[in-house]
Formats: sequence, structure tokens, C-alpha cells
Amino acid sequence: MKILVTGGAGFIGSHIVDGLLAAGHTVAVIDDLSSGSRDNLPSGVPLHVVDIVDDKAVARVFAAERPDAVCHQAAQMSVSRSVREPLFDAQVNCIGLINVLDAAAKTGCRRFVFASSGGVLYGDVTKPAPENTPANPVSPYGITKWVGERYLKFFAEEHGLATVALRYSNVYGPRQNPHGEAGVVAIFCKKLLAGEAATINGDGKYVRDYVFGPDVARANVIALTGDLPKVQPKTLTSLNIGTGIGTDVNELEASIRVHVGKTLERHGRSATLPPPVHGPARPGDLRSNLVDATLAGNVLGWKPTVSLDEGIARTAEWFAAHAAR
Repeated sequence: MKILVTGGAGFIGSHIVDGLLAAGHTVAVIDDLSSGSRDNLPSGVPLHVVDIVDDKAVARVFAAERPDAVCHQAAQMSVSRSVREPLFDAQVNCIGLINVLDAAAKTGCRRFVFASSGGVLYGDVTKPAPENTPANPVSPYGITKWVGERYLKFFAEEHGLATVALRYSNVYGPRQNPHGEAGVVAIFCKKLLAGEAATINGDGKYVRDYVFGPDVARANVIALTGDLPKVQPKTLTSLNIGTGIGTDVNELEASIRVHVGKTLERHGRSATLPPPVHGPARPGDLRSNLVDATLAGNVLGWKPTVSLDEGIARTAEWFAAHAAR
């Protein structure tokens, strides 16, 4: 199959590209490189440096590539930025999505996989939420993900696409951008490796379901290329992708500090790390969010394979090895 990955030079997208190539598929990438990097892509993968808000540029890429399937990862990802700049958030996450869907429908694409978010869609939940939990987004970012799924359903029914919305919980891992506002594991790893204190927003008792990036990439590869009886033309299939295990930010920081310390010791560096400091709470942040990924197991045969402890260790090691980035 030929697959076009938007946001393919980014954190999750580049792991998806790796998985697709390993499975023998042909891949092309759209990315504006605002948070992604060419360094995340293997040599030889076509990269179109395009802003998905530019409908004409998107259409030109699709006319040239004519993919069999599309994996749409490009997005504005920060909840707090969406609160400050809801118009920008909607331009990227709604208008950008519509541009990609429209171009896909016009060039014969058969399957479309969308990065949705169980991490914001269900609102505050203290138990793992299944897909039939009523949507209750409390931020513009969450609203755009819910609206995005409605557009997937429309394009599926109108144009015959088989569409899949993967509702990620909190994704972390190697290649995550530590310089933005999203991606607490990457941000904490970068800070602690530099010998600086991690800043915890509010009281740190914000519970999240952390899932490892390569595990999420594997779910995307299956959704894009698998022989899936429940994924059919003219339908939308929404699936949670997470672990169902909650960890608060205080616990997360403590675990990252331990693994960064071990990583520094292996690299012959001092492992004396400062304790965290607490800053103000961020607007739009949920107190608790967990997802139930049972349905993804039934439809995709997917389940997470990397524990949070192992994932943090691998992530800390990657950031140590790429300290200059």
C-alpha cells in the first residue's frame, strides 16, 4: 500500500512511518516542521513541507502522491494554547483536517486514520472510559477532536471512505518535542538531564493514562493496513488507545527522576537531581482521565506492550543520547 502520513516528521508520526516501512509499505509525508524534524525520517522518504491549512498545497501533494490510505497526525496539540488561541487551534485541527479529508476523497483514498484524543474527549473521568462514554470536552482542543470525528463520519458516508478515529490517551516516548507545552514526560526528561528542576503545574494530582509512542504507532499501522472486518467503507470506527492505568504528575516526576538518575550514571555524569517545583495550574487541564482500550483489542487485536516504567527508562535514555536536540 501507499500511505501518506501528515505530521509524519513529528513524534508519533515518525514512529508510524517506521512501522509502515518495516511492514513493506510505501510512505510519503506531509509536515510543516513546526514541531517535527527531518532527522526523525529515514532517508528516501518523500517529505512535502506543507501547512495543512493551505488547501491548494495539500491538494497538490495528494494529486502527486495519490495514496491508498492516509494517516492524519498533524495537529495543534497543546490544550493550554487552545484555550489562549482557540481560532488558531480550530484553523489547524478543523480546517486542516477538512483540507486533508477533501483531498483524500478526491484522489481515491480508501482508508483514513485520524489521531483523535480520549485524553480530552471524555472530560474528567476517574475510571477507564469506554468509547460510548458521552463526549464532554472542556477545552477548544478537545472540541476540535470531537468535531473532527464528526467530519470523518460525514466524509465516510458521503465519499465511501473507511475511517478510523484512534482516541489516544497521553502519549509519550522517544522523539517527543520537549520544547512546547504538551508532552510532560519529554519536558521533565529534558529538564532533569540538564540538572534543572521539573516544574509541576498546580498540586500535581492530575491523573493521566500514559501510553508509549511506539505502541500507539503499532495501533495506527494495524488500522491503516490490517484486514479488519469491522472497518468498512462508509463507516467511522472510534477506538481508545491507552493502558487504563492512572498515574498522577507527582508520581510521574518521581519515576522520571529515578530513571534520569540511572541514565546519567550510565553516562558517567552526576546523578544528583533537584526536587520539583510547583507552578500555577494550567487552564483547561482535566483532573483525571483514563481510557478503556478493550474495543481496540477486539477490532485491531491491539494492546499496549510497554509498561510506564520501561517506557520512561527508554525515553530518558533516548533524550540523553540526543542531548543536543
